[in-house]
Amino acid sequence: MTPRQQRLTAVVLVLAGVTVAAVLVLRALQSNITYFFSPEQVAAGEVAAGQPFRLGGLVKAGSFVRPPGSLEARFIVTDNTAAEVTVAYTGVLPDLFKEGQGMVANGALNGTGIFIADEVLAKHDENYMSPEVAKMLEEQGHPAGQTSTLANEIEGD
Repeated sequence: MTPRQQRLTAVVLVLAGVTVAAVLVLRALQSNITYFFSPEQVAAGEVAAGQPFRLGGLVKAGSFVRPPGSLEARFIVTDNTAAEVTVAYTGVLPDLFKEGQGMVANGALNGTGIFIADEVLAKHDENYMSPEVAKMLEEQGHPAGQTSTLANEIEGD
């Protein structure tokens, strides 16, 4: 081999190595990425059953049910459209979790369309709403700064 062919071979091998490394990194990242979906997107069928994702929206007033002495809870999450998703969660809910407030949950849909949550997160204070939920509500025509008004609309006040 001439020196030129040796350099060309080295460059091709380095590029092949970088390409293989990039593909492996992207595959590892993709298996760890959790996408955010609104109830409207879930109702539209954009998420397959069993696929892990984050669900965000407002807890519908009057929808929270927890049997006495149980850690199992069910509630409905809405984004102020006709779309609603029933959420089932077993565990201790955050102190600030309540009806009419924003929340984000990690989990997956089961075969019957119920979102089985592994983790439920609630907003931090009166003015905080997760960026995903705020963006979703703004897209629906509700500015994020009007969360108390949204809660009143959901409760029917």
